[in-house]
Amino acid sequence: MILAQYRTSLLLPLALASAVSRRARDPLLYCSNEVSNTISVISPKTNTVIATIPVGKRPRGMALSPDRRTVYVALGQDDAIGVIDVTKAAMSRTMPAGRDPELVAESPDGKTLYVSNEEIAHASAVDAATGRMLFSTPVGVEPEGIGVSPDGSKVYVTAETSSTVSVLDAKSGRLLRTIRVGENPRTVAFTPDGRRAYVTAEAGGNVTVIDVATDSIVAQFPIRDGKTKPVRIAFTPDGRYAYLTEGAASTVSVLDVATGKVTDTIPVGRRPWGLALSPDGRRIYTADGRSNQVSVIDAATRKVLATIPVGDRPNDLLYIP
Repeated sequence: MILAQYRTSLLLPLALASAVSRRARDPLLYCSNEVSNTISVISPKTNTVIATIPVGKRPRGMALSPDRRTVYVALGQDDAIGVIDVTKAAMSRTMPAGRDPELVAESPDGKTLYVSNEEIAHASAVDAATGRMLFSTPVGVEPEGIGVSPDGSKVYVTAETSSTVSVLDAKSGRLLRTIRVGENPRTVAFTPDGRRAYVTAEAGGNVTVIDVATDSIVAQFPIRDGKTKPVRIAFTPDGRYAYLTEGAASTVSVLDVATGKVTDTIPVGRRPWGLALSPDGRRIYTADGRSNQVSVIDAATRKVLATIPVGDRPNDLLYIP
């Protein structure tokens, strides 16, 4: 009996990896589980978890390589970036990433990874091939959100305590500009045309819009009553709408980009943080951090279609086409 159980424990990871491999041509959704120290691999076709990948301690932000073969995950308590082979559904190695990496972004060519180092108030760049640290630059206090301009020339880093966005030269790490935004900024996301950067402010309850060419503020507006605690933001493929997870309200708000007004609100699980869209814009996914689930939303009806149980404290989502 014990021998049979041992054989089963050996075969189960292989079976899961095989299941992921068979679905290699199908889309996948990765969900980082901050307390479980795992990544749940979800099939968007069946809305089920098809594999669970053990990673390092406190996995949060994720990024996908241009060839879609590799996922990078920030491991906050390991001071590292985990490198995951998508086909094998396994972490192959780690790379030092400075103290307490929170979120990770990637250059358009896939050669450089950028992380926000929350505890030490730095932003760091790592060579994706060699793992060599390229630079580590002081930014505002408690950096979290990080994004690379679509042309790859600049890195934008939000600082929660300083309520600023630091704009860095992507190659040298030199600080180009510091922009004051709403209180407790969490995420930076770029419009599909690359002309604007949108910054969510959790405590401020608002969004600041930055012109990418000039790094100047062109707009700032509240989200609903300003008390819903907006966290992540993602745009529809056509750029007409943006979706925002609102942790305190347990909702997703639909923002009309042209007017800066919320047109609809979708109830989801408790404390939604992570957010992802399917490439066609038909499905919206939220990581509901206090419900230990992922909500699947139909973008047309703006209703939750399904909830998927995942690990403990889901944080970030990454859609792999």
